[in-house]
Amino acid sequence: MTISDAMSPLWVSSLQTAAARQTTAAPRRLPDLENSIEFRLGPERTPVQSMRRARGFAAKVLPTLLAGAPNANVVEETTLAVLTELVDVTARHRASIDLSGRISYDGDHVLITAGEMDQPLPDSEEEPGLFLVCRLTDEIGQYRGDEAGYVTWASVPVRSKAQSSK
Repeated sequence: MTISDAMSPLWVSSLQTAAARQTTAAPRRLPDLENSIEFRLGPERTPVQSMRRARGFAAKVLPTLLAGAPNANVVEETTLAVLTELVDVTARHRASIDLSGRISYDGDHVLITAGEMDQPLPDSEEEPGLFLVCRLTDEIGQYRGDEAGYVTWASVPVRSKAQSSK
């Protein structure tokens, strides 16, 4: 399945319902509530189209995913910047038919994954956008994916306003 500029209203509605459950003052919390979004872009997309579509999709759902996060607006912009660069590099060095990605939020970090690449992550001198990724994240790495390529991941720290002003 590939993402499009128009999301299913049912999917958005279920994500908003899940976010609302988290922000209410209920004494019990659902233990298995998944705080992540996934996307898949087909082979017909150029790297620039892939960046735009992934960023557009994430921009629509990140406010709900990060609801209640400290500094949510800053974290959202940082996540979008990192996602854009990872999708760009991955799309230009694509190893699989589709480009897939995932954004997860655990309360302390936003984990962004994009895959699969046909090579290990290049140096920042070769891919200057990776300088930005390294500056905005606390960790970045790769692992072997299911289709013999490399999946790149990056961890964006979520800091409260008090922590980020130090």
